Amino acid sequence: MSTVNALSRPDLPDATQLAVERTHLAHERTMMAWVRTATSLISFGFTVYKFFQFDNKSDGALHPSGFISPRRFALLMIGTGLISLFLATLQNERSLKLLTPATNQKLPVSLATWVAGLLSIVGILAFISVLCRQ
Repeated sequence: MSTVNALSRPDLPDATQLAVERTHLAHERTMMAWVRTATSLISFGFTVYKFFQFDNKSDGALHPSGFISPRRFALLMIGTGLISLFLATLQNERSLKLLTPATNQKLPVSLATWVAGLLSIVGILAFISVLCRQ
């Protein structure tokens, strides 16, 4: 189902229909930008953790933990990615609900929200993986 067909209403002027469609697509682009940001945070955190885990195994010496250990840093980065994704999803859903009165019909399912949900599952698995390993 295309966005144009799903948002079209014969009783609205063409300019209003186009404005609603542009606004809907702008919300989708913003959500995908947050998905990219969360993906970067989650993957960077997990990569840092795995790098130092590999580094510790290769040279046999444990590196001092310092203020923030690689594990804590990874948990912080993955957690930040998950929280930002959750907050962005809430903001996106609230913004799309504000568009509904303008069209008097339900907007199409947001693909960006589905991608955010899948990324959340991956992020939670990464978080648990880092949390459960020493």
